[in-house]
Amino acid sequence: MAEITYSLRLLRRLIGANFRGQLSYRLSFFFELLAVFFITLLEFASFALVLPRFGNIGGWVLGEVALLAGMVNIAFGIMDMIFSGFDPGNFGRQVRLGRMDQLLLRPANITLQVLGSEFILRRIGRILVGVGIFILALSLTEISWTAEKIALLLSSILGQILFFGALFVIGATITFWTVDSIEVINIFTYGGSEMISYPMHIYPQFLRRFFTFILPAIFLNYFPALVILGKPDPLGFPAYAAWLSFPAGLLVLIIAMRFWRFGLAHYQSTGT
Repeated sequence: MAEITYSLRLLRRLIGANFRGQLSYRLSFFFELLAVFFITLLEFASFALVLPRFGNIGGWVLGEVALLAGMVNIAFGIMDMIFSGFDPGNFGRQVRLGRMDQLLLRPANITLQVLGSEFILRRIGRILVGVGIFILALSLTEISWTAEKIALLLSSILGQILFFGALFVIGATITFWTVDSIEVINIFTYGGSEMISYPMHIYPQFLRRFFTFILPAIFLNYFPALVILGKPDPLGFPAYAAWLSFPAGLLVLIIAMRFWRFGLAHYQSTGT
């Protein structure tokens, strides 16, 4: 119990130091926040302006796709803020500069140190856009909210946070051997978040199978949204598939943390 209390106190102090560092240059922070906000907003706005020309995408109209996009942006923004320390691009740079060695020499849990080393507040911009898109979705659709649908919504967002956070951890671990980050990880993180912003049945079968049986991304957003919107499942999955978002995210995170511990056990200094 004392160890858990100490770990939480350490994490709180590390995050607090990050907050103070980022807010010490408030004008810079404000412009960075605005940049993230408008980039994310323009990405969705460009899609929203084009979709009416086609009427729908795979039978989903703008409000229904906006529900998917809103959930993804909220979840990915939270994840990107919490797991910033494991961002493969940033973490690989720390490994290359020899700063990983400094963390290992400190008498504190290495995972907590990495987790608390970065907590990028400007990701709030993406979260705000996600909330705005979600509100737009609610205004364009008629959803009869129940306790089940609210639980599915929260489970989906939490599952996505765990899932994409796990991919960040896997990408960070790979840099122990590659020293620098590899772009293929971005395909599954940023590319994956973009992919699940649309109904999964529009993709080719081989792609759906990969993101069902290899990386279970299909369960994160699509099936919960089907239930929330009251839409039939064109893929014929069992009803409990809508509840697999959190278990899928947790499973991938457990695998990622085991891989992380394996990487730590075999880590060799870069010598810098």
